[in-house]
Amino acid sequence: MNIQNLFSLEGRVALVTGGSRGIGRMIAEGFVKSGAKVYVSSRKAAACDETAAELSAYGQCLSLPQDVSTVAGCDELAAKFARLEPKLDILVNNAGAAWSAPFDEFPESGWDKVMDLNLKSPFFLTKALHGALKAGAKDRHAKVINIASIDGIRLNPWETYSYHASKSGLIYLTRRIAATLVEDGILVNAIAPGAFASEMNRTARDHGEAVAKAIPTRRIGAPEDMAAAAIYLASRAGDYVVGETIAVDGGVAFASIGGPSPS
Repeated sequence: MNIQNLFSLEGRVALVTGGSRGIGRMIAEGFVKSGAKVYVSSRKAAACDETAAELSAYGQCLSLPQDVSTVAGCDELAAKFARLEPKLDILVNNAGAAWSAPFDEFPESGWDKVMDLNLKSPFFLTKALHGALKAGAKDRHAKVINIASIDGIRLNPWETYSYHASKSGLIYLTRRIAATLVEDGILVNAIAPGAFASEMNRTARDHGEAVAKAIPTRRIGAPEDMAAAAIYLASRAGDYVVGETIAVDGGVAFASIGGPSPS
């Protein structure tokens, strides 16, 4: 058994939505450095182009911008990808949004935007790319990794109603899709990040030391923490893991006794 080869992504083709920044970029960089050819996608073309250019210093990384907040956008991204590649080995559904407002003031727009991007889009993009993933699974398992959140596992102190609902729903949707696609050789899992410095998690980004005090490991997540979890699921090392959600959060969800939320 060659342990190093268990985690290699050499020769694999990956697509990471929301890949131009934050957690998506962390994953994309880890994939590129592990040998994969990675397409990064987000709605802002300039950000995609910049990230792809920077990550190309480590291997193959290409820009494939697209807004996937609608079913039409998901279909368009799948069509764009199909014109470039005959198969897809790894799909990371990372694009997401958050919204916070008091209960009595929470708007329909804040509900729909978050639910559409965080829950509906992963389903319909995976559906649109089903054929490409099946082609990728002909020789070895193809992988789908949904990026959920520990806020889908336990409550945070903020009034993020649609975010909680969407991430909790994504965890269960992951299990349901996994049960269907495993028959095609496609393995579906999820990662539930905790506090990582990102545009979405500005508290961790701007007040990392304060946030770390509420985390059992006493630090916020580093890029390599997120990359490592994604590489594990995407590689041969994760081939016997199906329908699982891995919390990458320093112990907050499952090893924390009371106290404030760090997310």
